[in-house]
Amino acid sequence: MIPFQHTGPGEARTTPVDTPGGRRCVSLLDLVGNTPVLRVGTPLPHPHPGFWAKLEGVGPATMKARAALAMLQGARRRGELADGATVVESSSGTLAVGLSFVGRALGHPVVIVADDELDEMTRRLLRAYGTRLEIVDRPHPAGGWQRARLERVERLLREIPDAYWPDQYNNPDNPAGYRQLGTELVQQFDRLDAVVCSVGTGGHSAGIAPVVRRRWPHVRVIGVDACGSTVFGQPARPRLMRGLGSSIHPDNVAYDELDEVHWVDAGEAADASRRLAAGTFVSGGWSTGAAAMVAAWCARQLDSDRVVAVFPDGPSRYWESVFDDGFRRRHGLTALADEPDTVDSVADSVGLRWARCVGVPDPCDRKAARSHAAGEEETSS
Repeated sequence: MIPFQHTGPGEARTTPVDTPGGRRCVSLLDLVGNTPVLRVGTPLPHPHPGFWAKLEGVGPATMKARAALAMLQGARRRGELADGATVVESSSGTLAVGLSFVGRALGHPVVIVADDELDEMTRRLLRAYGTRLEIVDRPHPAGGWQRARLERVERLLREIPDAYWPDQYNNPDNPAGYRQLGTELVQQFDRLDAVVCSVGTGGHSAGIAPVVRRRWPHVRVIGVDACGSTVFGQPARPRLMRGLGSSIHPDNVAYDELDEVHWVDAGEAADASRRLAAGTFVSGGWSTGAAAMVAAWCARQLDSDRVVAVFPDGPSRYWESVFDDGFRRRHGLTALADEPDTVDSVADSVGLRWARCVGVPDPCDRKAARSHAAGEEETSS
């Protein structure tokens, strides 16, 4: 029986013990968070003053363990997730690992809805963890793989008694789970000029930004998206990268917290990950490569090494893609852009391999809607 942390009213909570040799942990959940930072000086591809990498891959279940823990604990506290009930979620891989980890620790079976493009290595890993996999074999005509996966989730929720859906794209507990990451950065640095975050669900940028801005009001928060992702309004097109970008519009993206957005293509992200592996040894997948490349550029532009990039995971799930020479040849993954093209609008970014826009657009104009709603609430009160 794997020990776990109870989180309901009146339940006991385990406490890790810090010893000179390291932490002594009773629960799996004691392993979440408190990740180190590492200074990176590898040219990506140009020399730069250096930047810092927040190494979320050092944890046992990647960065997404933070979100998974926050969402499941929140649901348990609110009575939405009963003891032993099944958790059902759509994931392209990284959250699937995090949910498998936290579900096991809290005593919940986990069902992950993935699609036919999920790599075999991740499938085997999840099954080894005892996770049930539901594979969708064709994309939705309009909403792509994500819409198809969500439709399968809806069906499973009807079929499995008491099943709970975290809804990572819209659940406010997702960004809340990353506030501690922001606190860790504040504790690890005396000053930061910029924080670089990849954007998929929007959770970690939304959770980190308010925390670091309270400490450093002028810090720049930079979002990194995938070319062909709809998050910031580009038209959807097939994307090779997993976990970066989206074909839907997540509510958790905090558009008003981001100072600029970069769109990065697969060839450039893969090249950066490979350069990191060769030059720093510490590397990761698509999101890590894209965030690292933007952080190196940012450090060069600011002439400052007070830049941190969040590395969401490590390289282990990408041996058959980013780190496979045959995969790169088959998909024509060559880095053609070594500097971003600065554009004035999202429309101008389409078709570019690496683009940058200082005005961060919300394609659904939810920022204006939220401001209007807040104004009405203030007036009524």
